[in-house]
Amino acid sequence: MTTLLWAIVVAGLLSIVYGIVTTRGLLAADAGSARMQEISAAVREGASAYLRRQYTTIAIVGVVIFILAFWLLGAYAAIGFLIGAVLSGAAGFIGMNVSVRANVRVAQAATGSLAKGLDLSFKAGAITGLLVAGLGLLGVTVYFIILTQGVGLEPTSRSVIDALVATSFGASLISIFARLGGGIFT
Repeated sequence: MTTLLWAIVVAGLLSIVYGIVTTRGLLAADAGSARMQEISAAVREGASAYLRRQYTTIAIVGVVIFILAFWLLGAYAAIGFLIGAVLSGAAGFIGMNVSVRANVRVAQAATGSLAKGLDLSFKAGAITGLLVAGLGLLGVTVYFIILTQGVGLEPTSRSVIDALVATSFGASLISIFARLGGGIFT
């Protein structure tokens, strides 16, 4: 594996580590009064119900597209679609859960000062962004390595290109659902 591929893998892993560390710090922040926590729990319950419903629908659509990709483009492209969809779905699911839990902590921090509230809110938003980027980098890079070094395909072959494009398509499709549904939910 070349140095560049290792650097990409390391960058992806670092973004995930940052997300984990930042999430722990964020969730350790003061969650506010009992009333704030009660409201936050209700919002979290609603968000969980929304996520279950949305991801059930997305899974149905994803299975249909996976079968079509397998039939029309082959196994490598279908697997690529699946990798992209699963990683994008994971980033969205984790991001939504962290954001919902962060809301009450941001509100509590903002009672102390605007700077503290903004600091926590930016960190909460950065978690989702870095998970999307990190998981995307890891998914595409590791799949490329598997296809070219594990399976033995030529890096410029049509199968590898189709598989990587399908990975991006899977990630994009899930993120579109998440953005539209997340906007409606919010």
